[in-house]
Amino acid sequence: MTIYHFVGIKGSGMSALAQILHDTGYEVQGSDYDKYFFTQKSLEDSNIKILPFQKENIGGDMHVIAGNAFPDTHEEIEAAIQQGVPITRYHKFLGDFMQKYTSVAVTGAHGKTSTTGLLAHVISGAKPTSYLIGDGTGKGAVDAQYFVFEACEYRRHFLSYYPDYAIMTNIDFDHPDYFANVDDVFSAFQEMAMQVKKGIIACGDDEQLQKIQAQVPVVFYGFAEENDFQARNVNRDREGTSFDVFVRNEFYASFKIPTFGDHNILNALSVIAICHYEELDTAVVQERLSSFKGVKRRFSEKEIGSQILIDDYAHHPTEIKATVDSARQKYPEKDIIAVFQPHTFTRTQTFLTEFAESLNLADKVYLCEIFGSARENHGKLSIGDLQSKIEGSEIIDEQDTTPLLKHDNSVLIFMGAGDIQKFQEAYESTLKEKLAENE
Repeated sequence: MTIYHFVGIKGSGMSALAQILHDTGYEVQGSDYDKYFFTQKSLEDSNIKILPFQKENIGGDMHVIAGNAFPDTHEEIEAAIQQGVPITRYHKFLGDFMQKYTSVAVTGAHGKTSTTGLLAHVISGAKPTSYLIGDGTGKGAVDAQYFVFEACEYRRHFLSYYPDYAIMTNIDFDHPDYFANVDDVFSAFQEMAMQVKKGIIACGDDEQLQKIQAQVPVVFYGFAEENDFQARNVNRDREGTSFDVFVRNEFYASFKIPTFGDHNILNALSVIAICHYEELDTAVVQERLSSFKGVKRRFSEKEIGSQILIDDYAHHPTEIKATVDSARQKYPEKDIIAVFQPHTFTRTQTFLTEFAESLNLADKVYLCEIFGSARENHGKLSIGDLQSKIEGSEIIDEQDTTPLLKHDNSVLIFMGAGDIQKFQEAYESTLKEKLAENE
């Protein structure tokens, strides 16, 4: 039996794909750096073997799936080439794999992971579904009819895919180390749109997406009247959000979601639209939307003492605003404290003013050193450049998180796409020690 060997198995997409193949009955193993990464827990729970990188891992009846972070000169990839072991790059393998199913790509500058997780949860309540989420979660159903997956625009990776459907949540300028401007981002999405085989579900409230052209129907969703699927009569409370959905101005059904903020209503609308298009049972869609527990690192909450700590992947000004808005809706009587670690120097430089504007929506801001990328030249930019634009902000160090202790009865949001979790872990230790002293 062929063994699928993943070079870089701890990558979020790679680990999810490994889990899908494992669940579907294939033999799977992989290799990676020895450093702990949050995706490996799921791999370990499935008893998928994780090896340290070494060329001796390669050989026998094996098919190598190579992560995009690793060049052809990587020792394991070189060993596979020398031995004639078949090698497929992650995106190519995934593009071929999904052809067996009704496939739904979820893409957009923001909201991909949350929407993919929500869609997977809802559809799997109606039909057997395999799914791949960008937080490292993957699940294979042996008799799957649907395949739901997150498709990233970075380096135009999603152009490896020819899905039946695509949900497009928004188009925004991000990844300034690759894209030139928002028009460049739009051109990538436009190219992707031409590869979709059955239909596109696009946010009509997004002015860029309104311009998308396709050879298949484009169904728009949003708050504005002209959308095919429109949310009306929105009601927000501390338990979540309820709203009515009108399809081309006719009442369809009412829905309740246990999440907060307009962005989560839009994510739910996209899921409702595709399920309606595929004629899935409305009652199942209502029940599954109301029971969704969220995805990793998206508004993940815990309560310690009088404080609520939230871990969130927000790393773009638009995402920071959405996360702070959600916290305000859920905890209107509490101060919102932002602890933010910028991700990459290029993004920080490009959006310096916008970062300041979105972080200023919090009651107090703490900044961590910029999490840089090995491939970028950071010039003279420092975290002080962002701090100077945010009145009253402070720079915080992982070794001393005690300034956060003074924010009693507050919500502390740890935001970033780098290793912001280590700041939260350090603070949790400090906080628990303090609480133990006071007992």
